[in-house]
Amino acid sequence: MTKEKTPQAEIGGYVSGIFRKHFGKGPTSVYVTINRSFVTIHFRGLLAPTERLLVKQNELKRVLENRDLMMVDLKQEIIQGMKDVAALEVKELYADWDLLKETGMIVGVMEEDREVGKWTDDKMEQKFKKEMEEASRKAEKVPGRVETYWLSDRVLLVRRSEILVQIEKELIKNGYEEELKLCKRPLEHRMLGEVQLEAVLNRRISETFLDWNFEADIGYIVFFLEPKGT
Repeated sequence: MTKEKTPQAEIGGYVSGIFRKHFGKGPTSVYVTINRSFVTIHFRGLLAPTERLLVKQNELKRVLENRDLMMVDLKQEIIQGMKDVAALEVKELYADWDLLKETGMIVGVMEEDREVGKWTDDKMEQKFKKEMEEASRKAEKVPGRVETYWLSDRVLLVRRSEILVQIEKELIKNGYEEELKLCKRPLEHRMLGEVQLEAVLNRRISETFLDWNFEADIGYIVFFLEPKGT
């Protein structure tokens, strides 16, 4: 008897196939997390030969720009594919990449449910939010709202609202969304590294991924944590 695949396995296989078609190779591993509000897909080993050459030449910006443009083209196809293979009603899709580690993260946003991913320690949650607000203040301004969700023991998602300052809004208005995204990524990574997130969590953060919906003035951050005790 054939064992029925889990939704996680179906999504991992589907998205791996999409990337294999567009990159010439699929990722070496895929880790999928699903709950009522979000689906996250973490990849390892996803770097095409031409991209590897550009990364060696320190042309990371060119690779990220190409991937951002690719995701614009693939977004609706991936959303429809997740509905077909796993019956997930994904409304928004976000993506980010760590080219040096050859990893990536896709985040699918479904129905909003604030009961999902609650913290077990309220004081730790408030301390974490304070550190997130400080990182945002250093980069641009304190967000109007910070929401945090534990999607699994190793995946912590943060949604920030009302984050854009006026100059960023003007750049977006004048068609410089991609340029703004390419500038904000390294800036926000640096600011997140300057606050005490790991100390609050008492966990090591192995990877951090960021993406934005500039039209809605919302930003998402996904922290991929080391297992407890490491």
